[in-house]
Amino acid sequence: MVMYNTSNAHQKLDVVTCGETMVLIHSGAGERLRHAVALRLRIGGAETNVAIALARLGRTSGWISRVGYDELGQLIVERVRAEGVDVSRVERAPQATGLCLRDSGVNGTRGFYYRSGSAAAGMTPSMLDRDAIANARTVHLSGITPALSADCRATVETIIKIARAAGVTVSFDVNYRSKLWAAQDIRAFCEYWFHAIDILFISHEEAALLWPEIDDETLIDTLAAAGPSEVLFKRGGGHSTAVIGSQRYESPVFNVPVQETTGAGDAFAGGYLAARLERLVPSERLRQAQATGAICVSGAGDYENLPSAQELATFLTGEARHER
Repeated sequence: MVMYNTSNAHQKLDVVTCGETMVLIHSGAGERLRHAVALRLRIGGAETNVAIALARLGRTSGWISRVGYDELGQLIVERVRAEGVDVSRVERAPQATGLCLRDSGVNGTRGFYYRSGSAAAGMTPSMLDRDAIANARTVHLSGITPALSADCRATVETIIKIARAAGVTVSFDVNYRSKLWAAQDIRAFCEYWFHAIDILFISHEEAALLWPEIDDETLIDTLAAAGPSEVLFKRGGGHSTAVIGSQRYESPVFNVPVQETTGAGDAFAGGYLAARLERLVPSERLRQAQATGAICVSGAGDYENLPSAQELATFLTGEARHER
């Protein structure tokens, strides 16, 4: 295995993430892959989306993962590093880098995944930099990574244990993917680890699939009582609810033209974690999270339209800027 070496390798980071990032190959809008004459090459991964969101908002972030020795692995690392994310704890491995093909039509966007046995699926607890995790201010994880393999699940669980022992805040986005594991399996995983999670992100759609017997309002309170001190419930349609401590907060709605919703949840999480690190009050954290998500969906790509700190501030103050 080969680790990337950068001058930031010993930096204490605001947020450390861990997960798979894949190369994404897209056809044009409304175009099936079988008819495409040109394709777009991008990258995407829930954890790197969050790490990039944080970096653009002025926070330090690092990403733990594995990619192949192939060109796709090199592409991913170079693009993530170019966004200011520390990639010094990313391994190169002989397995192939994960790949996703996407197209769109009358029934929306479809994804075709080629990730079984990928380099990232081979992540193990032994590859972890325990000091980097223990010295971070927050670790951010998602329900995607533990579904990739038994080793990946053990890796995520080890990160949680290291963080808890060191008093590091644990952030977890449910991010349910039905193509990776069954609803009852991720539900069991979440319920087992709720006691160790400080910040929980979940959407209405995920709640309906994982806890169909519980209505939203009851579930929000149930999740908050299960361990997380901060529960962020994304209702959709530009509206979210947060339960922080014993208080409930409702988000403002930002009306923006929606171009692509991919990555909206990651943008929301990145905006929230950045605001929390800035010690903003809960209502402002939720407002910043909602605004970051709104800006993200107004453009194309998983992370490409994430705002800088200045762009976010301008959006929140409603100031129009005209540049020529």
